[in-house]
Amino acid sequence: MSSSVTPTPHDLAPPGTDPDQQPEPLYQRLHAEGPVHRVRMLDLGDVWLVVGRAEARAALADPLLRNDLRHSAGWSDDGSYGPGRNMLQTDPPEHTRLRARVTRHFTQARVTALRPRIRQITAELVDALPRSGTADLVDAFAVPLPITVICELLGVPEQDRPTMRAWSRALITPDSDELGRASSAAMAGYFGELLARRRRDPRDDLLSLLASPDDEDPLSPEELIGMCFLLVVAGHETTMNLISGALYTLLCQPPLLASVRADPSLLGEVVEETLRFHSPARAAAFRYAAGDTRIGDTAVARGEAVVISLGGAGQDPRGCPHPERFALGRERPNHLGFGHGVHHCPGAPLARAEGVIALTELLARRPEFRLAVPPDAVRWRASVLLRGIDELPVRFG
Repeated sequence: MSSSVTPTPHDLAPPGTDPDQQPEPLYQRLHAEGPVHRVRMLDLGDVWLVVGRAEARAALADPLLRNDLRHSAGWSDDGSYGPGRNMLQTDPPEHTRLRARVTRHFTQARVTALRPRIRQITAELVDALPRSGTADLVDAFAVPLPITVICELLGVPEQDRPTMRAWSRALITPDSDELGRASSAAMAGYFGELLARRRRDPRDDLLSLLASPDDEDPLSPEELIGMCFLLVVAGHETTMNLISGALYTLLCQPPLLASVRADPSLLGEVVEETLRFHSPARAAAFRYAAGDTRIGDTAVARGEAVVISLGGAGQDPRGCPHPERFALGRERPNHLGFGHGVHHCPGAPLARAEGVIALTELLARRPEFRLAVPPDAVRWRASVLLRGIDELPVRFG
């Protein structure tokens, strides 16, 4: 795309917002035209949409593309990231300070220590599936595994987790703006009360550590609420999409399913290819240009909005031969599924572990199950930032 001409925006529903439309054909058309596009995306207005992998990677690391919408020219925080202030809404040094509070809890060593518990939770979920008949693997498996893990880490009581899941879904894909705002307020109120209880009666959980009155650099009430929100939503929504997307692909490709049943060590590659092909996080958090900058050959002026398509980057034929194919054995890393730069997802090791363990346990313990509906009847949830399967009906026996 020429940097000397500002193209006229064309209307574009963000890939993934139409549950009946697969985004890959749209990505193919966009890639044929160029890596960066001027588009009008629903109520976001005119934005730069980045779909090229190299361009997306560079944009994610560009310090002039800012996440903090409070300081943008014409943009404002509309509450779409939920209550409080969180890492997605901030830039260094504020982001660095917030991120340091949680990254040590999601290191590879900590995740390795969590593996036995993740495996136990997974086994219990698999054993609870019916021996015959049908079940929805999203509701019965892909959702409860990651939300149980993250809620246990945080210290959310078991009886409150279904409500937490309902609030999270309403925030990501609200049936109405009113429902989204109500869920945001309810979650903020809930965590405010739970954090107060943890200050009075600390437990062996992450909430108690975050709320500790002995902390030399305590988080503000707004930061605490924002951190809780982000850990719950980001801690299970993308992993749920990862697990269900991988299962859907395996069930749609019997030869691939047979291969991984014969060699479960391939499931790590299945997880990585799912992150590229289905991209549970369809786009990074919206950014704006704090100064004039460039994305590839495209000039971006100060104050302009940028949407970086992680899904589009995974479908870039310049960086991935035959991106329309789900194929194992690709060079790694071949995706930006967890982002890049200072905002790279700190929960990536945990999500990868949950994905591999979920697939391993399900395939080992339940060798006979298949889709209960035609593949094209499986519905995908509509969201600008995320994309996942709404229901995955399977038949056992």
